[in-house]
Parts: sequence; C-alpha cells; structure tokens
Amino acid sequence: ENVGEEVYVHILNHAKKYVHIMTPYLILDNGMLDTLTRAAKSGIEVCIIMPHIPDKWYAFAVAKTYYRELIEAGVNIYEFTPGFVHAKVFVSDDDTATVGTVNLDYRSLYLHFECGAYMYSNDVLHDVEQDFKETLKQCQEITKESCDKYPKGKMLVGKMLRLIAPLM
Repeated sequence: ENVGEEVYVHILNHAKKYVHIMTPYLILDNGMLDTLTRAAKSGIEVCIIMPHIPDKWYAFAVAKTYYRELIEAGVNIYEFTPGFVHAKVFVSDDDTATVGTVNLDYRSLYLHFECGAYMYSNDVLHDVEQDFKETLKQCQEITKESCDKYPKGKMLVGKMLRLIAPLM
C-alpha cells in the first residue's frame, strides 16, 4: 500500500471546508493532480505553500509546470519568500492533520518508506493550522499573471523534466 498517498488522498476527499498544504516539492502524477483539482473545484479551499528559493532547481522547474493548471482549477498557490520551506504538512477542517516526511512527489508517495504523525480531533491541530497561517503571512501568492512571467525556456525545461519525474 502507498500509505502516504492514501493519507493525502483521504484528507483531500473528506475535507468539507479547507485543506492547507506545505511541501517543498510538487511533482504530481495524474491521480494526485486530479484529486487536488477535484477538491478545489468542489468548493474546498485548497492552499499550497511552496518554497520561493528552492534547494533543487530541477524539482522547482517541474513544480512550476503544475502551477497554472492548479490555479485555474481553484487551488491557491503561495511561495514562502524568505527562502526554502521544508515542512510536509496537510491540515484540514480543524479536525485532521498530518506532519511528517512525505513530500508531494513520486518518490515520497510511491518509492520511499516515509513516515508522519496523523492527528485527528486533537488540540494540537490548532497549532498546526496556526503555523500554516503564520507562514502564509510571509508568502507571495502565485497568480496566472505571475505564471505568464515565468521564463518560457525554464518552463520548457520543467516540462521536459516531467518525462523523468519519477526519478526525481
């Protein structure tokens, strides 16, 4: 079983109000892309915080190739402007969260033995959501217009790298 993927999909599919996500990497397969966009299209507030300054340029180039499609589906994307954010957090509806090592990328979801703490109906959920909100204050929102300003050459490189994304 792909436990990391199952937990993330479960949170997205059972949310009623919001799902707030922090992840350093965004390398999605079609299933996870569909799940994220379906949640947003159904009225769930889906927000993703990514780093503004990456640690791996190639992973960041691939992540940028998903931004427009996610934004057009209603997902809100933000970049943490002070630098690199390495948190792996999903928090939803003030009742569910997971914090751990599972990135939103192929290797974490399908190949690695990642771990995390799953929390349900626990007082600590308020702290996880509060941390998300405090981090969001240091972010810039990514818009369709800012996607248009991303250099075409870098976007092409990112799209070519998607062909080998499972290796990243």
